[in-house]
Amino acid sequence: MSDIQASYLTCPIRQVISRFGDKWSLLVLYSLHTSASGTLRFNELRRQMTDCSQKMLSATLKRLEQMNLIRREVFPEVPPRVEYSLTPTGQSLMPPVNALIEWALQHFDEVAVP
Repeated sequence: MSDIQASYLTCPIRQVISRFGDKWSLLVLYSLHTSASGTLRFNELRRQMTDCSQKMLSATLKRLEQMNLIRREVFPEVPPRVEYSLTPTGQSLMPPVNALIEWALQHFDEVAVP
């Protein structure tokens, strides 16, 4: 049993997907990627993801920042302005994400639950 546990813990697919395979992370990453300026403020993300609660979006942004996929930049203004953008690591993730999106668009009717 310990061999199964060890292989599970070191499996790259499980480890990576568990980090951003939740309901919101890929949507945040894609929103930042497709943003005209490459940056979005919290409320801009909220407007794009209307079914995501403020608390969940905040937690998702914090987790993605800890994983070095997004960067949070605070500007010393009143009121404070905070912008989010993809890090180079986050940008390097986008080609596979775009490929997954293309696959999903091509096969949606085949795999979507009726």
